[in-house]
Amino acid sequence: MRTAALKFEAVSSEDFEPRAFEVHTDRHLDRIKPLAKLPEEQRFEMQVVASVLPFRVNQYVIDELIDWNRVPEDPIFQLTFPQKGMLAEEDFQRMAALHRAGADKKEIQALANEIRAGLNPHPAGQMQLNLPKVNGEVINGLQHKYRETVLFFPAQGQTCHSYCTFCFRWAQFVGDKELRIASREADSLVAYLRGHPDVTDLLMTGGDPMVMKTSNLKQYLEPLLEDDLAHVQTVRIGTKALTFWPYRFVTDPDADELLDLLARLVQAGKHVALMAHFNHWREMDTDICHEAIRRIRATGAQIRSQGPLIAHINDNADDWARMWREQVRLGIIPYYMFVERDTGAKCYFEVPLARAWKIYRDAMQQVSGLARTARGPSMSAGPGKVEIQGVSEINGQKVFVLRFIQGRNPDWVQRPFFARYDEEATWLNDLKPAFGEEKFFFEDEYRAMTGRIS
Repeated sequence: MRTAALKFEAVSSEDFEPRAFEVHTDRHLDRIKPLAKLPEEQRFEMQVVASVLPFRVNQYVIDELIDWNRVPEDPIFQLTFPQKGMLAEEDFQRMAALHRAGADKKEIQALANEIRAGLNPHPAGQMQLNLPKVNGEVINGLQHKYRETVLFFPAQGQTCHSYCTFCFRWAQFVGDKELRIASREADSLVAYLRGHPDVTDLLMTGGDPMVMKTSNLKQYLEPLLEDDLAHVQTVRIGTKALTFWPYRFVTDPDADELLDLLARLVQAGKHVALMAHFNHWREMDTDICHEAIRRIRATGAQIRSQGPLIAHINDNADDWARMWREQVRLGIIPYYMFVERDTGAKCYFEVPLARAWKIYRDAMQQVSGLARTARGPSMSAGPGKVEIQGVSEINGQKVFVLRFIQGRNPDWVQRPFFARYDEEATWLNDLKPAFGEEKFFFEDEYRAMTGRIS
């Protein structure tokens, strides 16, 4: 085993008192004191929507991030609390009728499952196409869509400190085992990585791996210190803890142990990146968040930021520009602006691609080169990550200029292609090829993989 010569020296955080983690779910809506000031009908609507889509929020978010004088328009309120428009009107009214009639839990659950089935719970073919095998056996909790990168879903990390209302992995959190991707098998993960020397990146994802105790996280990450896993050069950890629970890195009982683990990986030669999910500059506007960022960076790990462009939360250029400038100031690398995925409450959150590109361009015009590392708007679609590079007019036809940032076939990467301009399109499968072409260049090959485009 390669051992680190140094250990992370815990930087004192005496100015920050430990805080107990207090969480609320749909069963506890009546315990959230600020909600008492809202109209009764609005509280009822929240309960109806929370019967279908997962709801979880903690007291830190309630106390420190939401401006209750701006509710319901406040972006962090929209980020964490259910809104009526998140369900189609017909689905909302059917569920509301059950609640008004005092239906039992079993009846409500049955309708919720029916509605969820129509919300594309696992987009981009992740339950059919991305499942790796060892000796012919599918390894639960792994996804291997792109050659260089393996995603791992540790079972202990399949929840979050709070849930985002727009989350494309909402199906992980509704209690249906058939919809969940997760694994407790550290040995299977390690065996798969040892058998695939072309894999350079491991992405720990969820849920949120940072809800795990460090002792659990170690069983998955410490094996990467072994010489026979030297080809795994990069460890990414997807997390929203810097928004929803920055105490994880500062005053939680095993915060120093966690940071020491990150430091040992760095000192062993790994590139460690926290893929921090940020959606609005307000999420970074607390002292405890700044302290968490400082302590993570002291380990040698990098923090990269990503998040979707979403209606009701951040669908304007000024908020993105302000967020990217603040991230650069704090030492965070802007990484991705995503397009809201075609799943869950997309009807409420989606933004037309044409408008998304304009917001991205207008935000980029407001920031310096160090913030222009953010790629986008990017669609994580079935064939791969497709970026909208711009809108142009070629031979008298207005078109979207697109390219693959990543693809199921690596030969697709960086290859430009064109789609007819469409003011209403919100996803790749809404687009049609330009210049009279019948199909996109990748379509036949992708259909051979899947039988469809998504």
